[in-house]
Amino acid sequence: MEDKSSDRIPLINPSAASTETTEGSASKLQTIGNIIVSIVGTGVLGLPFAFRIAGWLAGSLGVIVAGLATYYCMLLLVQCRDKLASEKESPGTTTYGDLGNRCMGKFGRYLTEFLIFISQCGGSVAYLVFIGQNLASIFKGHGLNNASYIFLLAPIEIGLSWIGSLSAFAPFSIFADICNVIAMGFVVKEDIQQAISGDFSFGDRKAITDNIGGLPFAGGMAVFCFEGFGMTLALEASMKEPRTFPKVLAMAFTWITLVYVSFGIFGYMAYGDETKDIITLNLPNDWTAIAVQIGLCLGLVFTFPIMVHPVNEILEGKLKKNTWFKKLHNNDSDSSITRFGKFGICTSRAVLVIVLAVLASFVPGFGVFASFVGSTVCALISFVLPASFHLILLGSSLSFWRKALDFCILLCGLVFAAYGTYNTIVGVW
Repeated sequence: MEDKSSDRIPLINPSAASTETTEGSASKLQTIGNIIVSIVGTGVLGLPFAFRIAGWLAGSLGVIVAGLATYYCMLLLVQCRDKLASEKESPGTTTYGDLGNRCMGKFGRYLTEFLIFISQCGGSVAYLVFIGQNLASIFKGHGLNNASYIFLLAPIEIGLSWIGSLSAFAPFSIFADICNVIAMGFVVKEDIQQAISGDFSFGDRKAITDNIGGLPFAGGMAVFCFEGFGMTLALEASMKEPRTFPKVLAMAFTWITLVYVSFGIFGYMAYGDETKDIITLNLPNDWTAIAVQIGLCLGLVFTFPIMVHPVNEILEGKLKKNTWFKKLHNNDSDSSITRFGKFGICTSRAVLVIVLAVLASFVPGFGVFASFVGSTVCALISFVLPASFHLILLGSSLSFWRKALDFCILLCGLVFAAYGTYNTIVGVW
């Protein structure tokens, strides 16, 4: 990647939308599949725990509201891009940083890129926590805790981060998604079995808990589950008929939201107050459940480099701007990378993995951390910034009610981020 763009966080896939001549080829059905793959991740396995904290009704409302708000703000992002595309003075606006710069100057660029940087780091830490907790559950009695397994995996992740081609990890990402579906199927099967055997009563499961922090906690988890916000414009650009994107996105979000709500309720109904922050930890200790957990862990081990890739791009982009590194990075005669340049890049990637592993070792649990990330940076990226950019770029042409709705999302996003963060840190639940 060239130095001039290596420090930017891609809002869309450059290969899909960097030029006006590029036309999409994805059908509506393919786009729905791409949306599902981009959004649904390991966070869904924490939803039953969120429903336990908030209650099945409050948790369902949290997921529905988060889904509706995310869908609406994705459309706002498309409108902002279309507005800038129509302005001759704003060509090539293809990143979230570009959009922030156009709306708020350098501060806007730094703010958006910083938030996305933190969100990617948060997602990477969540991956490590998820793997550590599942491995500790599988290999009980070996004297190793979650942090031990995280640090044992660090050398593997460092080696994988040195692989240049991200396409090599694509099959593992699909494999992880398949394992997610299988794990969800196991939970639903367990719930049905318990319902048939009469091991629990529906009346024992609370619709709304007495805990005031339950709903923000569930909301934070829901926002974390609706990840993939930065892929919005890439998905639209990939379509044969981009004008149908809002309808296609609505269909995909409807199905995703229904699955999230159903799975959260099923998981909570199955295990009640015993529901753990990762639902796979509740599965019976037999070979099929262990196989699912190991499959999930393997999938995340090999998709971890994809999660940290944008972070590496930022760090390396900043590094390449230093004069001393430019001398080490490139030969005088051509643009090929020298051995010292490769060593510097490999070192920065290794340091990043170590730092993330250290942070993950201090995280108390996957559910708490996922809700924290969703309540803070994810809420700001998904709600506050799109509403702000929309008001700045199109505010003068909006009706009173559209402006009021944008302001409502903006203010609610800020309040949600502050209150949700407070509840997550204080742990009032």
